[in-house]
Amino acid sequence: MYRIGQSTDIHQLVENRKLILGGVEIPHDKGLLGHSDADVLTHAIMDALLSSASLRDIGYHFSDKDQQYKDISSMVLLERVMEMLKEKGLKPLNVSAVVMAEKPKMSKYVPEITKSLAKALNLNESVVGITLTTLEGIGIVGREEGICVYATATLVKI
Repeated sequence: MYRIGQSTDIHQLVENRKLILGGVEIPHDKGLLGHSDADVLTHAIMDALLSSASLRDIGYHFSDKDQQYKDISSMVLLERVMEMLKEKGLKPLNVSAVVMAEKPKMSKYVPEITKSLAKALNLNESVVGITLTTLEGIGIVGREEGICVYATATLVKI
């Protein structure tokens, strides 16, 4: 039995924050605003995983009102999501995500991001698909005000 989940997340770019995507720090003059490390890529993947397992969303499990999650690494939260999936007898089969950003240019970081996520998801790198696109100057992403990610995940019964 296969289960498919989808998610979209967006975070605002601001000064004096690190830019973390897929657990990898990307050099940039701005980072993403959020209660945790604001890793929008990992957040979208977590929500796709949770959705496919009918386990609600990361806001439900890791509230931004809870101080224990203040500045926490999203990779730690992903570990917890993986534990929830295991408890339900599910595991990821593959994940795919599209990162929408005008800047910074990130193509040279995709292999490192893929490796980081594959390790956290206990998957082969060949089934972790990360693609990049711009929005050609349109909207919040186009004006370089934020980064948006669309993710899908397929789960299978263990």
